[in-house]
Amino acid sequence: MPDLFSPIQLGPLEIANRIAIAPMCQYSADDGAASEWHVQHWMTLGMSGAGMVTVEMTDVERRGRISHGCLGLYSDADEAAAKRALVAAREFSIPGTKFGPQLAHAGRKASCNRPWEGGGPLSPEQDAWQTVSASAIPYDTGWHTPHALTEPEIVAMIRKFGDAARRAARVGYDFIEVHGAHGYLIHQFLSPLSNKREDDWGGSLENRMRFAIEVVREIRKAAPDLMIGIRLSVKDWVEGGLVEDETVEVAKALKSVGVSYICCSSGGNSPHQKIPVGPGYQVHLAEYVKQRVDIPVRAVGMIDEPALANSIISEGRADMTAHARAILADPRWGWRAAAALGHRIEIPPQFQRASHLVKQWATPA
Repeated sequence: MPDLFSPIQLGPLEIANRIAIAPMCQYSADDGAASEWHVQHWMTLGMSGAGMVTVEMTDVERRGRISHGCLGLYSDADEAAAKRALVAAREFSIPGTKFGPQLAHAGRKASCNRPWEGGGPLSPEQDAWQTVSASAIPYDTGWHTPHALTEPEIVAMIRKFGDAARRAARVGYDFIEVHGAHGYLIHQFLSPLSNKREDDWGGSLENRMRFAIEVVREIRKAAPDLMIGIRLSVKDWVEGGLVEDETVEVAKALKSVGVSYICCSSGGNSPHQKIPVGPGYQVHLAEYVKQRVDIPVRAVGMIDEPALANSIISEGRADMTAHARAILADPRWGWRAAAALGHRIEIPPQFQRASHLVKQWATPA
């Protein structure tokens, strides 16, 4: 069996293989509620061959959305819509596929246009809203200046993560991933670029990681039966920003409060970042964390070829690989990976007559 298709235990949850679908915003929700687009999208992801599906960034309050179209889990309507979409996805997914949301808050990167509408901050005429963050520092020139959360507001925000976790449990998800990366609110607290506070929530690394730790504690209390993972930006790629050794300490602390895996991404908190992008460009960050923290780690970032994904696992550089754009481009990527690596997976009988083509496409010319 190729290493990519070996099972893995994440906390109380056994995942059928090492392929994870990374969360990909679809910007197609209605006040946070999953739409018909999500129904078909989640059904497709469930048939991809990935053992683990993180549906997409799911915001814990309305003002935590990146855009008006972002998914949320902050209302009864959001909860009911998510349950409907998940039931549909599970009906047609490959048996054993695990589903979970990525609970998040966009912080100072909220109140923006959808990418295909230009991105960037909303204008007042577009129903913009007041953003929030660790400190009153805008993401970039021309962006909204966020309100610096007061201590009571921080405590209330932590409770919102717990409220969303309770909803996730009622929806029927298998796990929760916490979004602590890419310049969103938790990352904004972690990074010295965006956190200039002088109270117990800023300054030292211990204080800057306090928000992330308390969020995980609240989620664990609210949804004790769900496995919890977290995505972190291991480094900011900006001088004076978060660095690898700090993230190692954050990962150790998160493990101690119940986190079962770390998805190792990077960047997203500054427009001045300089990232050398290429196939597998963040794998070394997962490897760095894995060598220093006794916790499963997931590598992500342009891991498009099955052979590369399998080698990352077989060489012990990471415990899982996560795939985003590759899955959007090829929703049957897991099938092709199995064919390319000589592994047989169960596919719906309605599609088995095409298995020879899958195998043919997976074989290099």
